[in-house]
Amino acid sequence: MRTRRVFLVARCVRGLEPALATEILRTGSATIDRIGHREVGFRTDDHHDLRLRTADDVFLLAHRRDDIGPHKRDLAALAEMARAVDLDALARARRAHGGPPGFGGGVEISASFLGRRTYSRYDIEDGVGRVLAERAGLPYHTRRHGDPPPPGHSGWRLTLDGTHACLLLRLGHRPAHRRAYKNTTIAGTLHPPVAAAMAQAAELRPGQRVLDPCCGAGTLLIEAHHTVPGTTLLGFDVDPVACQAARRNAGPLPVTVGHGDAGALPLADRAVDRVLCNPPWGAQVDAAGRLAGHPERWWHELARVLTDEGRAIVLLPEAGGLGHALAVGLAPVQVRQLSLFGSRPLLVHLERPRPRRRSSGR
Repeated sequence: MRTRRVFLVARCVRGLEPALATEILRTGSATIDRIGHREVGFRTDDHHDLRLRTADDVFLLAHRRDDIGPHKRDLAALAEMARAVDLDALARARRAHGGPPGFGGGVEISASFLGRRTYSRYDIEDGVGRVLAERAGLPYHTRRHGDPPPPGHSGWRLTLDGTHACLLLRLGHRPAHRRAYKNTTIAGTLHPPVAAAMAQAAELRPGQRVLDPCCGAGTLLIEAHHTVPGTTLLGFDVDPVACQAARRNAGPLPVTVGHGDAGALPLADRAVDRVLCNPPWGAQVDAAGRLAGHPERWWHELARVLTDEGRAIVLLPEAGGLGHALAVGLAPVQVRQLSLFGSRPLLVHLERPRPRRRSSGR
């Protein structure tokens, strides 16, 4: 029997598009169609439970057409687009990919557009959302007044990028970036898809010792476990509240969290194979303990505990930190800039420089 291919769109943090595309391809059943601004379009077959940890959200492509004009009278074309959606086929595809049955208890939709227009996003949402709700026999929730949708509503999205209008249906009950383990948050807690991308960049292997010297709520270590089970996961934080949050979030997972100062780690030299860290450089959380006023101590401890074949994946607020890395003998192998909640941090992959082989001349 011929397998039916389904079109999907995964959304992500700006800068993670290559990581997301790589994760999609590693599922072994997907083909990339397009990599764009904060999203990757791809095709896959039915009956595939799709879980993308680097994605903020994953949607089924419900309908696609040319973008409409900039005037309010052009909104009628979007209503016609909503009427053309094959709701039965969409519901079957959603269920086949691990999503909930049907369209829940109602319809809510989020719209965005590029370019100047005489209508608002709420005009788009109400015009399309009411049609979808009426066709599905469900109540419609408007976002116009800022009220959150009732639990169980199906999440739709409509994007107008100047070329195409795309109507999308969220694959899961809730956005992919909302992790079930994230029961406790603290200031500066890391966005889970970014943590997942860092864990994947580390190329973890079972049996390795993985360290987060400023573990906060434990997001990096938990994502590392879900990326490659079987590693030894160690986290330290100078804040007892952070340690408690990390233990609560980790629950039964094999994550060891202890009170410790990242400027003087209770570890032997060359003790860890991988370091994953979002250090407290003062953007959201001020450095404390021995790092207060002496951030260079973090770099010295990183170089001390990392094995010769080790790798560190860190998030830096600016390129200036790379000078500290070079000073302690760690070389940046890859640098990628992200756009994260109004900031532009750098995702940096560090290793010890490999000794050059001497060529034998004749």
